[in-house]
Amino acid sequence: MIGGLKKEGLYLFAGASVFAILASAAPVAKAQYITKAEFEDYKKSQPKVQWKGAPMISSQDGKFSFKVRGRLQVDYNSINQDERITGEADINDWEARRARLGVEGTIWYDWKYKFEVDFAGNETEIKDAYIAYAGFSDWNNLQVLFGQFKVANSLEGMTSSRYITFMERAFFIEALGGDPRALGVGIHAGSNDDFGWSFQSSFNGPNIGDDGVWDDGPSIWAARATIAPINTDDAIVQLGASYRSRNNGTEDGVSALYNYEARPGLHLADKFVETEPLGESDRSWGLEGAAVYRRFSVQGEYSELKSDVPHYYKSMSTRSLNPDYSGWYVFGSVFLTDDMRNYEAKKGKFGRVKPNSPFDIKNGGWGAWEVAGRWQSVDVGAEASALLAAGHDCDKCGDEEGWTLALNWYPTAYTRLMFNVIGTDIGGAFNDNDGAGIDGFGLRGQIDW
Repeated sequence: MIGGLKKEGLYLFAGASVFAILASAAPVAKAQYITKAEFEDYKKSQPKVQWKGAPMISSQDGKFSFKVRGRLQVDYNSINQDERITGEADINDWEARRARLGVEGTIWYDWKYKFEVDFAGNETEIKDAYIAYAGFSDWNNLQVLFGQFKVANSLEGMTSSRYITFMERAFFIEALGGDPRALGVGIHAGSNDDFGWSFQSSFNGPNIGDDGVWDDGPSIWAARATIAPINTDDAIVQLGASYRSRNNGTEDGVSALYNYEARPGLHLADKFVETEPLGESDRSWGLEGAAVYRRFSVQGEYSELKSDVPHYYKSMSTRSLNPDYSGWYVFGSVFLTDDMRNYEAKKGKFGRVKPNSPFDIKNGGWGAWEVAGRWQSVDVGAEASALLAAGHDCDKCGDEEGWTLALNWYPTAYTRLMFNVIGTDIGGAFNDNDGAGIDGFGLRGQIDW
């Protein structure tokens, strides 16, 4: 009996073993006979992952993509504010200059989207929030944007803060309207050919405020065009022009007014040149140009703005009271390493510097090193101050002129350390800060993805 059980057990074990072997071999047998079409379908179903500062996940056919994007810029400012004249104390402080997080991607081939929020300064502010139709495959990268996006303005205004050469943009960018974002519809197009070009135009309505509430009625129409008659791997020449018309709408039935102001080169500094709110609307235009030859580059811009003031200001003077303001800058830079600035002709702006030898202690890479110098000026008071002083507070109307020296280190394409030294002179016959000299330095650590 026991022997019979042993014999039956042996048969059962052998049968189970044969079944297990056949079962385990079945998938292998199937894989051996998979068709090429089936394998291609399988590959198409798998997501593709690329590394662009952070993972970008996309379908194999390009129908969908998704990427988390963001940037962090941490600054230190040390500023001598000439307290004897200005009455403002010196500054030695840190700040999170920008702390942004968002997403971007593609839906159904032709639709792009971008949403980004800034958390710097313990505040939450929506930056970009738009969708764009880009299905015009043969129309020079034409896109139609809907939502909140940056209004086309100037070369430095359109270039991302991740890629500008200095810690802060030029005086006139801030003084004459900044680099605003607003809700609206826009058209962008351009080409990266040897003769590159770009065009951006938009009509924008109210902004999305910090509290998520729309402003009442402001509108902006803007257009900008650039050409790059030389656009090669070694050399770039860029020329451009822009125009913008703004109307600030009303608040509680009363005209909302623009004011025009600028810091002296570092973000934590006080504003020593500033008009009171006085512009119901304004119109500005600008010219821009840049040239790059390998590691050397120069860049400059000039802009003018005419402000339309309310009727009750005009009654103060027999002269026409629509003041003109202006500003300009010029700078040069050189890479100490074998690197160069990256110009994106189809967008009309500078992009990411990609070091030829990223920083690597083990293999001896040192990243990219750049030195730069800038001279700039802005005038927001020469005309208005004299006309308004008698009946309107204009104790900071005036001008400022200054220089910036910069040393930039790009350890990798997605990290940067910056050191800026600034010196700025404040002037203006009706400016209480006339004769003040503001100087200091700034440090920035930056990473983006």
